[in-house]
Amino acid sequence: MNQIAIIPARYGSTRFPGKPLAKLRGKTMIEHVYHQTQQAIEEVWVATDDTRIHQAVEDFNGRCVMTSQDHASGTDRINEALEQIEEKTGRSFYIVVNVQGDEPFIQPGQLEELLDCFRHPDTQIATLIKPVENQQEIFNENLPKVITDLQDNAIYFSRSPIPFVRNHPREEWIEHHPFMKHIGLYGYRSDVLRAITRLEPSPLEKAESLEQNRWLQNGYHIKTATTVYDNHPVDTPEDLKQLQ
Repeated sequence: MNQIAIIPARYGSTRFPGKPLAKLRGKTMIEHVYHQTQQAIEEVWVATDDTRIHQAVEDFNGRCVMTSQDHASGTDRINEALEQIEEKTGRSFYIVVNVQGDEPFIQPGQLEELLDCFRHPDTQIATLIKPVENQQEIFNENLPKVITDLQDNAIYFSRSPIPFVRNHPREEWIEHHPFMKHIGLYGYRSDVLRAITRLEPSPLEKAESLEQNRWLQNGYHIKTATTVYDNHPVDTPEDLKQLQ
């Protein structure tokens, strides 16, 4: 499969400005993500809106493109980057993987699990899910949950516990249903990526503040793969200290 990984990297994070350039074990965050991704996908690029990040990527011999500061989401930034990269390289890519720029220890195995979804010719978008491990995760609104159909296609993503387990007290829900949490890694067929970035925000996306619900509400299918790997995003300087 002709595939590319693109890492969106903004400088202006509200909770952690300059996060892609923060140092972790002697390397910048973005360098860790880049090299971890390269272990599974040969063609890796960073998409940024900041010249400091662009320079940092070039300093470790990575590939980077400058994108607009006006993008509302990483998906939009990746779409612009893809257009630039295809023009620069003269190549076309069938699968585009969106790798979060704050996952310094993303596992190559996760990327391989995601790419395996595209062995199904009908896959439009793919993402990873993982069983919820404890009661606290079910009710953590910062940890989106997902329900799927019997063919492993996502039905809905929510910050609320889904499904509602009737006839059992909430503290026992985890014993009576296999809750699944969403791991924020996406793959898109390139034509689908171009199409979904033209969609207007949908009511369910606005309600949950989850972009993937826009795609579902517009009739796109999201294939899921269950992973054994958890994600460890760095959202704050305190998160970074814990990984040192």
